Amino acid sequence: MNPFLRNGLAIIIGIFIGALINFGIILISGTIIPLPEGVDTSNMESIKSAMSLYEPKHFLFPFLAHALGTFFGGAITTKIAVSAQTKVALVVGIVFLYGGFSMVMQLPSPLWFNLLDLIVAYIPMAWLGAKLVHKLDSRN
Repeated sequence: MNPFLRNGLAIIIGIFIGALINFGIILISGTIIPLPEGVDTSNMESIKSAMSLYEPKHFLFPFLAHALGTFFGGAITTKIAVSAQTKVALVVGIVFLYGGFSMVMQLPSPLWFNLLDLIVAYIPMAWLGAKLVHKLDSRN
């Protein structure tokens, strides 16, 4: 397969798998750390109106979802890509960063969470995912 096409496919698969991981973690988060009473996570207005009731513990799983989704998306992309693997993984990180920035614009989350999320959960996690794959591959 053409390397350009394979790298493009790697990005698409990495984004898809990363998004599934992100969604899965968000889906189970409320059963592990219950949200404030009356919050409907399927309704953005409900989340916005209840944001003042959120405690720091309520931000743990969103951060993990963003970080782990990007980490594994970057790792999978690196494994599939045939050239410029770390750069291709960082494309996945940039796509997820865009999504994170979009959420920051939509939800009135605390500044500390927004900064932590945008600075740590995307580009560094895609890079770490790529580095882990390189390290594991070099052992074989």
